[in-house]
Amino acid sequence: MEIYLVFVDTIQNSNKFWSAKIEGSNLTVEWGRVGYKSQTKVHSFSDRSAAVKKFYSLIADKKAKGYRESQPQMDSSCNISEIERAIQLLNALRSYVVNRNFDEHYILILNQYLKIVPTPLGMQIDPYRVYRTVADVDYQKELLNSLLTTSTPQPAVVAVAHTPESTVEKVVSLKTISKSFWRHL
Repeated sequence: MEIYLVFVDTIQNSNKFWSAKIEGSNLTVEWGRVGYKSQTKVHSFSDRSAAVKKFYSLIADKKAKGYRESQPQMDSSCNISEIERAIQLLNALRSYVVNRNFDEHYILILNQYLKIVPTPLGMQIDPYRVYRTVADVDYQKELLNSLLTTSTPQPAVVAVAHTPESTVEKVVSLKTISKSFWRHL
């Protein structure tokens, strides 16, 4: 059993994850800021049923605090409807970026997107500068679309270094793509 939850509120500078996994009678919990070093705690129980009970109790606590289920990484094996929803949200974000209109609706859509595609945004989030250009939005959309066109489950391929003479490609998860994407802006 395994679960990955995120809590995103860009206005409050919150972009964190919490995950839990049961292996035998052990419950491993990991938490931290998306894209940064996390903390881990292992709870050992006398039997699997006690671990499962604690697992569901912790999940209920996190969901009550506003955490939402997500993917630790997005690849072509993910739920297609989640990828399509992320693309729809990017399309909506694009119109706000085109018009340089970063109102409360933009923030709402941005938070929804980040709940589907956990993205490292640094320690101090400036939600009005997450997507500075239409090209930023289009690039993320292109990455998501590449997951829909992949016939077999595999991480997306993205160019991570480009010189006029060559392009170096690396296979990475979408979580890593996002991290690379934000660093190159």
